[in-house]
Amino acid sequence: MQYWLMKSEPDVFSWDDLVKKGKAEWDGVRNHQAQLNMKAMKKGDLSFFYHSNIGLEAVGVMEIVEEATPDSTDDSGKWIAVHVAARDKLANPVSLKTMKADPALADMKMIRQSRLSVSPVSAEEFQHIVKLSKK
Repeated sequence: MQYWLMKSEPDVFSWDDLVKKGKAEWDGVRNHQAQLNMKAMKKGDLSFFYHSNIGLEAVGVMEIVEEATPDSTDDSGKWIAVHVAARDKLANPVSLKTMKADPALADMKMIRQSRLSVSPVSAEEFQHIVKLSKK
């Protein structure tokens, strides 16, 4: 199993929106590195749902329920999307500030490449963030 962090602006699509829908297409990603990360996702992988721009925090865990398919918002056929389902709300949101201040997360891709909307997370980083959410 692999782990990920996927960002969404909460005023566009929030954790609560995903919970209401249950399952959603993660579409609109137009960065090549983020697309490569999405192509590497497998059914059953887990990802943090991260509120970007507003909040700047991991708020929930979602599961990849459908691997790469054509992005329904892309008429060119160039881009892909994956489908995700809400799994668990984090006990408490984990802020970017908290992540940046934690030495255990110093090498986390999202911190080193902050503008990347879809990034890998190691198993250790994933478990550590879940633990931080319980404080």
